[in-house]
Amino acid sequence: MSIRASASTGGDATSGLGGFLAFEKPLLRIQHDIEQLEHEKNSGSKKLAVNIRQQRSRFKATMKRLYTNLTPWETVLVARHPNRPLSTDYLKLIFRDFTELHGDRTFGDDKALITGFARIGKHKVMFIGHNKGKDVKERIACNFGCAHPEGYRKALHKMKFAEKYGLPVVCLIDTQGAYPGIGSEERGISHAIAVNLMEMARLRTPIVCAVIGEGGSGGALGIGVGDRAAMFQHSFYSVISPEGCAAILWKTADHRQEAAQALRITAPELQKLGLIDTIIPEPIGGAHRNPDAAAESLEKYITTSLDEFKLFATDALVAKRQQRIRELGSFYASPSEIAAREKTKQRSARRSASRSTRLAKRYDASTTIPA
Repeated sequence: MSIRASASTGGDATSGLGGFLAFEKPLLRIQHDIEQLEHEKNSGSKKLAVNIRQQRSRFKATMKRLYTNLTPWETVLVARHPNRPLSTDYLKLIFRDFTELHGDRTFGDDKALITGFARIGKHKVMFIGHNKGKDVKERIACNFGCAHPEGYRKALHKMKFAEKYGLPVVCLIDTQGAYPGIGSEERGISHAIAVNLMEMARLRTPIVCAVIGEGGSGGALGIGVGDRAAMFQHSFYSVISPEGCAAILWKTADHRQEAAQALRITAPELQKLGLIDTIIPEPIGGAHRNPDAAAESLEKYITTSLDEFKLFATDALVAKRQQRIRELGSFYASPSEIAAREKTKQRSARRSASRSTRLAKRYDASTTIPA
């Protein structure tokens, strides 16, 4: 599949580098050498095939080395790559029979959030995803993926619709954050996100969430509460952008790399903290280099999760989701608090088992037939 090539949203990350990111300069040099060798080969020389193969092997090895040891800031650059697949790309690659649903029945239709019926694997689902746009015109129309209040109200309305008809909800998150303009504030952006958090926590249908690029602030959380939360390997999820954090703490965005390190926004860090459940693997070099492979990994995660949810009754599913939400942030507890909590759980389990045994014996005694 041919994914768009448009202006970068990551500052000067690819400026003058022919689509390569700043930390990928070694790849740019090797690519230049390969192009020169291929040009010489086309000119008539037949002894360059071995050199070309060696350079291509060197390119793959260098790319693997670079992407195995990404810093948090380099992860941010990859997540913002201009050619990185969007929700609309995955919608075409792994979903089928998509029928878009528009509007929030109150104000308007926010193009920064796409909602509609779709199929994935053997499942019928309600699809909800951020839309950043593929070209300048489209990006302006959908505010670069930053949704207004009506976008979150539209998403919630479609979730309620899915609940009514027993459809699971699939949410793909890719946004810098909610739109911060005056109109957005006047129409209640914070209230819209807060209502979504509350309603998604008790929605009586399965919810699968995945961060496919940027997971920024409340804009991501507005469709990010679910039974499962996953992130692509080279995506990030944060309460604030590294530039915004640096501007607050250091009064300049120049310290964005230190901010990215301190925020612990990468998938491995967040999985350690228990804030996400799964890391979805990406092809070497990022999803933008092989969108089909990335889409295949995403499809496997979604369909596997939906298959597992079929084993739960609705009440059990909601209870399990709410318990998961309550345990977020438990890494702040001291070791003694964690130990005490585990002892309480064990005592409760023993009491429950003992009570079950007593009831079983009482039932056996009451139903025994005399000889």
